[in-house]
Amino acid sequence: GLMAGVSTAVRALLPETEIFGVEPEKFDDHALSRQSGKRVKVAGTDATLCDSLMTPMPGELTWSINQTTVTDFISVSEDEVRHAVSFAFRYLKLVVEPGGAVALAALLSNKLDVTGKEVAIILSGGNIDPAIHSVCLEQYPDP
Repeated sequence: GLMAGVSTAVRALLPETEIFGVEPEKFDDHALSRQSGKRVKVAGTDATLCDSLMTPMPGELTWSINQTTVTDFISVSEDEVRHAVSFAFRYLKLVVEPGGAVALAALLSNKLDVTGKEVAIILSGGNIDPAIHSVCLEQYPDP
């Protein structure tokens, strides 16, 4: 939903802007749907750190919007998300939940070529279990 709303607004205001949707690898329903040309369900049932993004299949309305407004979809690993959560806390002084850190994870892991480009990302949500936050900080003490 958030991606559909933001991409619609950005596309209306800045039509030449590249817009990338980022998903956890285990729930990359939009990326898989883009590859197949139709909405598809994620095969796995594994949990992900990004519990707010555990959608097995894009919704009909969001998919109809996102397939026309989003340039491409990128998947990030659990480790990349943990690194982003730690980075946000240590360098940006933000407590960000894993699902809200996926865009930062894509940026930090160089999955997007942003050289010489103006870039905006959305960091959202602070609803992270303190134990998970602690693991992120321990695993990436100096991002």
